[in-house]
Amino acid sequence: MALQVHLLACAFGLGSWVAVNGLWVELPLIVNALPEGWELPSYLTVIIQLANLGPLLVTLMHKLRPGRLNERAVIYSILSIGIASCILLVFFWDKTTVVAGASHSTAFFIITFFLSLVDCTSSVTFLPFMMQLPAKYFTTFFIGEGLSGFIPGVIALAQGVGMAKCVNSSHTSGNHSDEVVWSSQTQYLPPNFSTEVFFSFLAAMMCISLAAFVGLNRLPRTYELSTENLVPDTVGSVSSGLDNPAVETDGKKSEQEGEEKSKPLLAEPQYSISKLVFMYLLVFWINALTNGLLPSVQTYSCMPYGNLAYHLSAALASVANPVACTIAMFFQNRSLMFLCVLTVLGSGFGGYNMAMAALSPCPLLRGSALGEAIIVLSWLLFTGTLSYVKVMVGVILRDRSHSALVWCGAAAQMGSLVGSVTMFPLVNVYQLFKSGDFCNTVCPL
Repeated sequence: MALQVHLLACAFGLGSWVAVNGLWVELPLIVNALPEGWELPSYLTVIIQLANLGPLLVTLMHKLRPGRLNERAVIYSILSIGIASCILLVFFWDKTTVVAGASHSTAFFIITFFLSLVDCTSSVTFLPFMMQLPAKYFTTFFIGEGLSGFIPGVIALAQGVGMAKCVNSSHTSGNHSDEVVWSSQTQYLPPNFSTEVFFSFLAAMMCISLAAFVGLNRLPRTYELSTENLVPDTVGSVSSGLDNPAVETDGKKSEQEGEEKSKPLLAEPQYSISKLVFMYLLVFWINALTNGLLPSVQTYSCMPYGNLAYHLSAALASVANPVACTIAMFFQNRSLMFLCVLTVLGSGFGGYNMAMAALSPCPLLRGSALGEAIIVLSWLLFTGTLSYVKVMVGVILRDRSHSALVWCGAAAQMGSLVGSVTMFPLVNVYQLFKSGDFCNTVCPL
């Protein structure tokens, strides 16, 4: 029975971020089909930030009407919405409408908002539900959450990408001379399976998550814990002290005395206010880079090197995130100096990616295998190093206090919002980044 619960917890975690992760790794194929083209990622970053309305509403319900929110019903609802949205993507992802005289991917944007709403809301609903199970299943749930980024990346790698080739075409000029004009056009070869099939995979994974949730709700009551055991002992002692300030048993006194005696040996290093502020700024900066600034221009930094470079950058970066989180579980280094060095290193890779986007459509080493390898490796290391730092800062702040973790989440959301809102006008209004055709772009030597 324990193995069955582990499998259910893992499959349940799979539905947490699988939809949004799937959209990002499928972008190399989508950007060539939708009218927004290379500007599409900048739209997605803003849409995902707007979807934080979901967790905000859930949090407000907990604060204003404590105990009134049926979290099981919320989870059933968001998973069902996720499945329906993935199915709608299969049929409507490439449908466009004319808005303000220009063609836009209205259906894709609306469906993406609901998918983002599902994934963002899962962050504040899945974990409270998992607290009804023994703590040993938490790790399995987080493994499933990591697989929500790993599996779409692997599927995207198996899908391949529509390789580009240049085809000469002819047409007659319109100056009554019937002169034949030859031009080179970019033609994309089909991938191993279509975008519709990929979105069907996402719908299937969401269905697996919903089925696992149903299974977890039907577990025998013997697998559920009482309220006192839902959270670690330290949190439980704090809540009981708040509810019953006058009640304190002799056993509890002796336990506290024992803890005080052992504190010099077991206590985590205490961080000053300045170091805490530094960690919050670190979280703000990293999330601004990874969730806003760089994703908005990934097309501009990778597409000049070809569809294959963009495809590998998106898919391998999606795989690098859960791999880095797994490494952080087993090899923890809490030194702020070490984390600062990693942040500088990751920011350096991000700076290279941003520089190549600014040079688009003629970045360094365009048209060479070395240039393609460097840009793919740069995106991989950018995501991996900063993901490790995010996890380790979260571990440090989690061990300090609950409020520290809340401020960490606030800094992360604020960084993501500032990053995406900053890049959107630069890409779409001021058009500081230039797109180009793979075959017709002529770059100076």
